[in-house]
Amino acid sequence: MEIFATELDEKVLEQAEQLAGMPFIHPHVALMPDAHYGMGSSIGTVFGTVGAVIPSAVGVDIGCGMIGVRTRFTSADLRDKDLTVLRDAIEEAIPLSPGNYNAWQLRDSADARCRELAALAEETGVDLRHSRKWRQQLGSLGGGNHFIELCLDEEDRVWMFLHSGSRGVGNKIARKHISIAQRLCARASVDLPHKDLAYLEEGTPEFDAYLRDLHWAQRFAWLNREEMMDRFSDALGDFLDSPVEEVERINCHHNYTVQEEHYGRTVWLTRKGAIRADVGVPALIPGSMGTASYVVEGLGYPPALRSAPHGAGRRMSRRQARETFSAADLEDRMGDIVHRAGEAWIDEIPDAYKDIDEVMEASRRLVRVRHTLRQVLNVKGT
Repeated sequence: MEIFATELDEKVLEQAEQLAGMPFIHPHVALMPDAHYGMGSSIGTVFGTVGAVIPSAVGVDIGCGMIGVRTRFTSADLRDKDLTVLRDAIEEAIPLSPGNYNAWQLRDSADARCRELAALAEETGVDLRHSRKWRQQLGSLGGGNHFIELCLDEEDRVWMFLHSGSRGVGNKIARKHISIAQRLCARASVDLPHKDLAYLEEGTPEFDAYLRDLHWAQRFAWLNREEMMDRFSDALGDFLDSPVEEVERINCHHNYTVQEEHYGRTVWLTRKGAIRADVGVPALIPGSMGTASYVVEGLGYPPALRSAPHGAGRRMSRRQARETFSAADLEDRMGDIVHRAGEAWIDEIPDAYKDIDEVMEASRRLVRVRHTLRQVLNVKGT
C-alpha cells in the first residue's frame, strides 16, 4: 500500500487494508492526500485489478468530475458588475435539483448530446429502462458538493469552473451492478471482508454488462459537464455583453474505471475520488466552498499509480458539520464571494473539509500547479 495522506482516519486505513487483501489487486492500493471514508472503498483511493472489478469501489456517482474553462476576460471586465445578476442567470439556465427529474432545456447542444448517448446505448446494448427520463437529467448539476463557480487566477484572468457527474441515471446503473455483484458473490459463497467489496469476474456476462454500462455513464457525465459549461458560457457572455472566447477547456473524471498499464501489467485501474495525473496531463483539483482551487498537470508518479487527489476531502460527516456550525458561520467563511445564503449548505462549510493547501503540499510528487483559482461567485446544487 502507498499512502500519501497526511491526515488519515482509522476507518480509511481499515478500508484500504481490506481492499488491498483482495486476491486480484495489482500492483497495490494508493491512498491520495485527500482520502476519507466512503462506500466500497474510501474516497481518494486508487487501485488496479486483474480479472475483476468492484462496482461499489467505483461508487454511485460514476464519472463525477470537473470541467474548467479559462476565458479571455479579466477581473477588469467584472468591475462594477453586479454578480448576483449572473448568479440568477446561471440558476435559470442550469437546473440545480439533486432529486427529481429536471425540466429539459431544449437547445441544439443538449439534443445532439442526447442523440449521441442514445446511439451509444443502442450500439453497445445498454439497457436504460430503469431511467426512462435520463435525457431530462443532461445539463443538470445535482446537490451535495457539486457546484458552479466563477473564479480568478493569479493573474486575475476569469475562469468558469464546474463539478458534477452522471446524475440519477449513473446512480441507478451503479446500484444495479453493485446488487448483482453482491448476489453473485453470495451465491458462490465468497468470503468477503465487507459486502461492498463484492466483485464481478472478467469473462462473465455480468462483467461485460457492467463495463458497457460504466462506459456509457462515464460518457454521460462527461457530456453533462460539457452541456452545463456551454450554458454557463452563454450566461457569462450575455452578462458581459460579449461572447466568451475560450483560451483553454479541461474536462476530467475523478470517479471511474479504465484499462491502463501499471508496473508491467494491464489492469482495470479504478480512481475513486482521484484524477489521472500522467506526465503533462492537465486536470482540476477543487477546494471546498470558499477556498482555493487548482489547475494542475500530472507528473506521472508511479507509486501513486499516476494519480492525484480530486479535492480537499471531507474531515467531518455532513451530520457532524450541521451539528457543529451555523448558517452564520458559513456566511463568515464565504466573505465577499457572491453566493446563496442559507442553512441548506452548512454541511459544505470549508471547516468540514481538509485544508486544500495541505492536500496540495502532500501532492508535490504527483502534480505541478499551473494556476491557483479564487472564487468570486459560487452556485451550489439544491
